[in-house]
Amino acid sequence: MKDKQMTDLNAVFADQKRKTVETAEFTEDGRYKRRVRSFVLRTGRLSDFQKNMMVEHWPQLGLDYQNTPFDFQAIYGNDKPVILEIGFGMGKSLVEMAAANPDKNYLGIEVHTPGVGACIAYAVEKAVTNLRIICHDATEILRDAVADASLGGLQLFFPDPWHKAKHHKRRIVQPPFVAQVVQKLQPNGFIHMATDWENYAEQMLEVLSANPHLTNTAPQDFIPRPDFRPLTKFEARGHRLGHGVWDLYFIKR
Repeated sequence: MKDKQMTDLNAVFADQKRKTVETAEFTEDGRYKRRVRSFVLRTGRLSDFQKNMMVEHWPQLGLDYQNTPFDFQAIYGNDKPVILEIGFGMGKSLVEMAAANPDKNYLGIEVHTPGVGACIAYAVEKAVTNLRIICHDATEILRDAVADASLGGLQLFFPDPWHKAKHHKRRIVQPPFVAQVVQKLQPNGFIHMATDWENYAEQMLEVLSANPHLTNTAPQDFIPRPDFRPLTKFEARGHRLGHGVWDLYFIKR
């Protein structure tokens, strides 16, 4: 009976996290309000192990949405720079980055609950303490829960490319999004993006270059893949298939 109650509790917790990212928005006259979100919500089976990891370790590793800025110094217990990653997938590379860089704090946002559970499990396995996880729309987190000039950097690796031309407007990398990120960055804070879609890389370059507060660190548009960005399984497979990858690294003036 106790095991069944725990299973029910875990399912409810995971379902609640999922609902925070799929609530529809409507105008005052009842029409659906379309806006650019930081994600596409896809179905995926959350294993019992992942559910258990979320329930057991959320108090230590998870952060919930709030409409006031996070107190990062209280959350992490120090004033080290906070690096935000949007869309970390299953979280392996994010956890490895956090483990390799104890001089930084990492904050990951992902709406795919199996990925959240897997990331927490790996963080526990690696005994990582400088990482916190959020399961919510990143644009709302940036707007409401991140103070201006409070981030040391932003990482956006392999976001949904929306490869059809008619869907390009749904891509997260648009001028308003970049302007919002810049507002949240500290002076000399960075924006690091990577994609395996050349067309999206060109759009990223155009949008980032157009922001007057950003400087490109690459002498010729893109940088080689830096050693500090772990090679993901997805990216390694792309290399084997001959796919290109484009990294962009900009600094806030």
